[in-house]
Amino acid sequence: MKKISAVLVLFSLFQLASFAEKIKPAVNGIEFPHGYQNWRVISVSHRVDNKTLRVIYGNDAAIKAARAGKTNPWPDGVIIGKVVWKQTKAKHWQAAIVPNKFVHAEFMFKNSKKYAATVGWGWARWKGLDQKPFGKDASFSKKCIACHTPVKKNDWVFTTPASLPKL
Repeated sequence: MKKISAVLVLFSLFQLASFAEKIKPAVNGIEFPHGYQNWRVISVSHRVDNKTLRVIYGNDAAIKAARAGKTNPWPDGVIIGKVVWKQTKAKHWQAAIVPNKFVHAEFMFKNSKKYAATVGWGWARWKGLDQKPFGKDASFSKKCIACHTPVKKNDWVFTTPASLPKL
C-alpha cells in the first residue's frame, strides 16, 4: 500500500511539473514565473467595477522593498504578481465575498534598462486556469501602460502594500 501511495504522489508531482513546463511565455517573451504561489503577499484588493478579488504577491526583492517603504520607485529585480478571481457571496456568510472563478495571473517585472521602452516594467498576463498567454503580440504592453497611467507618479503601480504590525 505504501508503494502505491508513493507512486501516486510521484505521479502527481510529475503531472504538476509537466503542467508548469507547458505554460508558454507571454507574447513579449517573458517567461511564466513558476512558483509565484509560494511568494509572500504584499496586499489585496477588490475591484467593485468588475467584481474581482485580487491577491498581490511579491518576489523576495518586492517584499524587501515593500517592507522598507522603498516603492517609488521600486528597485530593479522586483516582480509583482496579481492573481485575480471573480467574486461571489460566501455560502455560509452572505455578508462576505470570496473568490469564485479564476480569471488570470498578471505580473510586472522591474528592470529599468531592459524594459526602458515600457516605462521600466515588463508586463505579462496569463488567462484562465490553463494559463494561456494574453495578447496577440508584444504591443499589448501599451494597454497595460495606458491602464496604469493614473499611477505613473507611483512608479506605474496601483498596489498599496498592506501595513503589518511590528513585532
